Amino acid sequence: MKLVADDKIPFLRGVFEAVGCEVVYAPGARITPELVRDADGLLTRTRTRCDEALLAGSRVRFIASATIGFDHLDTAYLARAGIRWTNAPGCNAGSVRQYVAGVLVRLPLTLPGRTLGVIGVGNVGKRVAAMACALGMNVLLCDPFRRDAEPDFPHCELPELLRASEVVTLHTPLTRDGRYPTFQLADAAFLAALKPGAFLINTGRGEVCSGSALLAELRRGRIGGAVLDVWEQEPEINRELLKQVLFGTPHIAGYSADGKAAGTRMAVRATARFFQLPELFDFEPTGVPEPENPELGALSPEEAIQASYDLEADSNRLKAAPERFEELRGNYPVRREFEAFRAPRATALGFRG
Repeated sequence: MKLVADDKIPFLRGVFEAVGCEVVYAPGARITPELVRDADGLLTRTRTRCDEALLAGSRVRFIASATIGFDHLDTAYLARAGIRWTNAPGCNAGSVRQYVAGVLVRLPLTLPGRTLGVIGVGNVGKRVAAMACALGMNVLLCDPFRRDAEPDFPHCELPELLRASEVVTLHTPLTRDGRYPTFQLADAAFLAALKPGAFLINTGRGEVCSGSALLAELRRGRIGGAVLDVWEQEPEINRELLKQVLFGTPHIAGYSADGKAAGTRMAVRATARFFQLPELFDFEPTGVPEPENPELGALSPEEAIQASYDLEADSNRLKAAPERFEELRGNYPVRREFEAFRAPRATALGFRG
């Protein structure tokens, strides 16, 4: 059996080879029709557009994306072609929680008693909301899908959330149709409805927020600022917008070593079950590096968050060299999540006691 894999999926090399598979590794943006023509399966990330142009005439039967998102998969075509697929929902939830926490503790706000508005309350949004509650914030949740499905879900309508929140964070998938499309959700009207002085965070998908509208709003100075990890037209991002945001990073909010390991675990196990490779049904990644300083001592929760993740360094690297967006993302340094550190005063956030 032959598999083609994105060469940036970590902890993967040697795994399928050990059970007799041939594996070809390539950069995600360079996985071509010629490369996949005689492959049985693909292991991908978001940089590989899996559609008819890539897959027509191939023998691919299964695609596993080691990512939470799947808008790079043409699911309608895959269904017509009889190609099964899976993604890795929730794999990066802890990593994005850490990223948003790192943003919150660096904003010019006293967090207890402030209101965080969470738009999109799936695997990631739930973790972010719980983290904000642990920091003493009030949390408003907006998710019309959960409102429709769960009678007891504490849904806050979007206009009310925007009026009431000092910080708004976006955690929706990118959708262009259906009942509640998210493409350009954060448009000029959305931004104008934000509370004066509010901050906007986007770690979901770049196209959920209108970059031109956000740039205009930041130049007006009515809102407090914005933090962007995701951008329209990645990797060719709006350089002027990058200059204006408080922090700008190269789509790495979910790129902790823990999140990557979880995505790889889910992709390998799903592939193993599809192709009936029982040796890998319970696969666990090995070699996840330990943090350099796992003992944080008696730091406060806010201090422990800052010690566990250097957000400024990620932002400074991108702001200094935006043309290196893809390189900075592809060669992201090791970052471990809260659970890898001991901080007895911050156990409510997930740090070890």
